[in-house]
Amino acid sequence: MAVMFGTFMEVLDTTVVNVSLPHIAGSLSASIEEATWALTSYLVANAVILPMTGWLANYFGRKRLLMMSVTGFTLASFFCGFAVSLPMLIVFRVIQGAAGGALQPLSQAVLLESFPPEKRGKAMGVWGLGIVVAPILGPVLGGWLTDSYSWRWVFYINIPVGVACLLMTRAFVWDPAYIKRGSARIDYWGIGLLTVGIGALQVMLDKGQQEDWFASSWIVGLLVVSAATLTAFVFRELWTDAPVVNLRAFKDRSFATGTLLMTVLGFVLYGSLVLLPIWLQTLLGYPSLEAGIALAPRGVGSFIAMPLVGVLLAKGDPRKFLATGITVGALTLYQLARLDLSAGYWDFFWPQFIQGMSLALMFVPLTTVSMARIPREQMGNATSLFNLLRNLGGSIGIAGVTTMLERVGQTHMTTLNSHITPYSVEAQGMLEGLRRTLEVHGVPAATAAKQAYAMLYGMVARQATMLSFIQVFRVLATVFLLLLPLLLIMKRPPKGAGGPAGGAH
Repeated sequence: MAVMFGTFMEVLDTTVVNVSLPHIAGSLSASIEEATWALTSYLVANAVILPMTGWLANYFGRKRLLMMSVTGFTLASFFCGFAVSLPMLIVFRVIQGAAGGALQPLSQAVLLESFPPEKRGKAMGVWGLGIVVAPILGPVLGGWLTDSYSWRWVFYINIPVGVACLLMTRAFVWDPAYIKRGSARIDYWGIGLLTVGIGALQVMLDKGQQEDWFASSWIVGLLVVSAATLTAFVFRELWTDAPVVNLRAFKDRSFATGTLLMTVLGFVLYGSLVLLPIWLQTLLGYPSLEAGIALAPRGVGSFIAMPLVGVLLAKGDPRKFLATGITVGALTLYQLARLDLSAGYWDFFWPQFIQGMSLALMFVPLTTVSMARIPREQMGNATSLFNLLRNLGGSIGIAGVTTMLERVGQTHMTTLNSHITPYSVEAQGMLEGLRRTLEVHGVPAATAAKQAYAMLYGMVARQATMLSFIQVFRVLATVFLLLLPLLLIMKRPPKGAGGPAGGAH
């Protein structure tokens, strides 16, 4: 509970601010575009610190770093809520993201080491609730707090959680014997290259669609900087004796394959989380809070299934659970791709509920089998890489689906418009019907003709957007199914499904 509190709080803050952006912009005299830097700054700082967590834990001590991170996150949350200008908010969002970056991998490493192999599945089941449920709960909680109180309470709500997490960490978390506090040399080149490379990549993904991707010289520049510095970073870390991130963990094929699978899981999870609220609000007219509530079934499904999967995992092959989860998850995405503009609440409820259960079948076994053969002294480094790539997968997923949605929608709009001509009997019949309906309701004839054209255009635009949603959901489902052959590469973990009890293989 001590480490899950911190993780839940940190992951929640990646999505809880989204629905509050218009209120933040209005309150701080900024545009919506300027206010989005409150999101981007947090994600960039978070992504930069994530891969360094293993090294930082060795340098400062794991418990000390965990308490420093929780303290920094909580204080930064208070000052974010207290912000009187947008620059002040962005500065403290950077501090909040940097402090929170260590919470996910640290808490995961603590749990994997604290529990014996046969109980690691249970521990990951409970801990996974924070990872999967938090981004789903975020928009609902953010919308409710903003509408009922103020956008500032989106940040203030972290304070009691942070204090409870700090007290519990002090009481129940300790450093393992092999953490050599303060003994590591500082890899300044590695830290610098990582900061620039990951920072440029995260900004590019967050702002790419807004800037029309590679039509913008700024986005191209970020891509070049990111590619060059990250390539140099990889060579640096493989060459130096004291790397800030030990990339040799990828020599274990189960860990490498599991990390790739988790990256794609982040892609689909965060991508579909972005799609559904847009669908509900733009096409079906749901208010923001109701749209957030309509996403709750996925969280309910995960909440029910994760502890159960954790218990069952010790009795079976995690790869079979994983294959089942991927297959069921793909089927639920195909089910969402079959909906249309007449879909009601329950049409969204059941696919999401089942998808939430499938996420539990994926997340818990994937974490367990990926870390099964990692020595305990390398656990902090491995969990840092694992969480970094899941978050980057999520950022790529959000950027990818929003881009696909717009580009595919334009294609469908062009195709549908080509059928609306003076020579189309169906189109002319629809226009005439709309015009007569408007005239019956008292609209003058000249105005009725113009409004009929506008109404027909709106109908075509809605259908084009609906078709683009269907196509993107099909792409996400297909991506899931393409992962199944990768399971054949992964090794079955040692008996107990949790890996070796000590550092030896």
